[in-house]
Amino acid sequence: MGAITRLTEMQMKFAHEIVSNEGRKNGTECAVSAGYAEDSAGVRAAELQSPKRFPLVVKYIGELREEYQKKYAVTFERHIAELGKIRIDALKKGAWSAAVNAEVARGKAAGLYIEQKIIRTGKLDDLSEEELENRMKEIIDQYSPILEGVEVKDLKSTIKDKTKKLRLQKSQHKQQSLPKLHVSKPEPVKT
Repeated sequence: MGAITRLTEMQMKFAHEIVSNEGRKNGTECAVSAGYAEDSAGVRAAELQSPKRFPLVVKYIGELREEYQKKYAVTFERHIAELGKIRIDALKKGAWSAAVNAEVARGKAAGLYIEQKIIRTGKLDDLSEEELENRMKEIIDQYSPILEGVEVKDLKSTIKDKTKKLRLQKSQHKQQSLPKLHVSKPEPVKT
């Protein structure tokens, strides 16, 4: 970034205030911090950020922003390193929870964790045996890349067994929950 000689000291200070306090201070507050009078700071801030009125100030603000973005850019390497520093500092202070959280955050950033939430509606009980088997096969096929140590052949062969057991348990439960009717023999009619 080359020095722009036509900017005044206050204009340069305003540009630095705007860029370094982005999101924390508004333009008026930055103008006051740069040395502009409080009663006209709002107007000055608007003018200094107008490319038509002060193109050199706007250009300088843009250059400063670009410089800041390069300096403070979040890269994978910086992010992982910073989380590592946080973890080390937390361990030194005995803040185990913070250290664990930092390490988990590092793992997530590195892609070591896969978070997936599936929300389904309906009940498995409402599916027929064939529908349940098909659904279980779909799930196994879909998630087989992340199922470690489980052979898909074994899973598919046991699907039928498990669905039959579920159906048997369901039908037995229904039979047990039905009220038993006691039928008594009618007494003989005396004439």
